[in-house]
Amino acid sequence: MTIRTHLTALGVAVMALTGAAAHAQLHDPATPIAVASKVALRGEANSIAVREMRIVRTNEILVVQADMANMGRTDRTVFYRFKWLDQVGNQVGDGESWKQMSVLGLGQQTVKSVAPTSAAVDLRLEMNVEPR
Repeated sequence: MTIRTHLTALGVAVMALTGAAAHAQLHDPATPIAVASKVALRGEANSIAVREMRIVRTNEILVVQADMANMGRTDRTVFYRFKWLDQVGNQVGDGESWKQMSVLGLGQQTVKSVAPTSAAVDLRLEMNVEPR
């Protein structure tokens, strides 16, 4: 490889890391990294943090509970749904419809869902937080 090829590869790697860092910044800093990997945020977090996510398998079916905390003093409206995935990352089932929830300033809400089938082995919590 030439020096130019190395620099091009380095540039691509830096752009990929920069993109990942920009995506990570969308999540509220109070969201743990392990939880953030399960959250697909559409837009800004607007002070909503997913503080904890509990995933258990009951009778071969995944069940999830996620705690959303409003880190700000202003009430927020959150639109959310769970996307269930199989072992290769494909969506399982028809997909959930969007749900709407208010999270009061400095408050916390827990959302729950059950996988549509035992083929689901992973999930993403898709969220859109309305700015006030």
